[in-house]
Amino acid sequence: MQISIARTQSGFDAGDLDVVLALVRGATLAAAGERLGVDGSTVFRTLQRLERKLGQRLFERSRAGYRPTELALVLAAHAEHIEATLEAARSAVEATPGKVSGSVRITTTDTILHGLVAPALHVLKDEHPLLSFELHTGNELASLTRHDADIAVRATRRPPGHLIGRQLGAIRVALYAARREGAPTWDQVQAGQADWIAPDDALPDHPSVIWRKRHFPRVVPRYRVSSILSVLELVALGMGVGIVPMFLAERRSDVLRLSGPLDECETDLWLLTHPEARHLRRIAVTYAHLSAHLNLDLDLD
Repeated sequence: MQISIARTQSGFDAGDLDVVLALVRGATLAAAGERLGVDGSTVFRTLQRLERKLGQRLFERSRAGYRPTELALVLAAHAEHIEATLEAARSAVEATPGKVSGSVRITTTDTILHGLVAPALHVLKDEHPLLSFELHTGNELASLTRHDADIAVRATRRPPGHLIGRQLGAIRVALYAARREGAPTWDQVQAGQADWIAPDDALPDHPSVIWRKRHFPRVVPRYRVSSILSVLELVALGMGVGIVPMFLAERRSDVLRLSGPLDECETDLWLLTHPEARHLRRIAVTYAHLSAHLNLDLDLD
């Protein structure tokens, strides 16, 4: 009876909170509808009803999508708290000693995924076979605040202040060429006689781009690609030289390091999560495993 009265007086219930949270996370009607399993028009009608009941806007409409007002952000925070509480309760009910289940969403770059995260998850899969993983790769940092991801593994010197995590070590990079006859040498690179492979405008501030422009200002890359992993693959094909992370390149037999570590390009590897998510068992287990198994140590002798 109390719930019914509360519903009548406020015009608001837990389902309405779900809609607000989905629109805060998705930013568009279509994305919110996909999260909720309904179409965008249903989300729109619900939002109109809520705003009429409340007598104020919850979102500002723009070409970029729906931007939440301060009230919407407050409501979304309450919805996230309810969501986390329910998930923790489910985990407690389902948990048995040694048994961890559920899906963990991890965001990283393709380079870090292939070189570090995937090998670590392959081991974790054997220890906890009921875990599954959604792996998002991209140069942008998927929002852990909006729960687009549970864990982020990122190369950065300044991790977001609203996340918690730990620095796993330094990511060192160097200049590489293909390990084959006719591949460019360091002397040829210095003489301007080597083709370069470099990130494109998707990574304008990448440390390797800044380093190249500072030390080889006249170089115009022959090939520009949208990921560091693509730089490495083209280098291995003998198409030119490129700057790539040593943790990835040193384990391969088809590329040769031409320089020592480029200290100016060094950045840090961070393992990050949201404070509210760290207590969920599936996330805590995955986080602890990645913390122990993401190894940047290299033997360069």
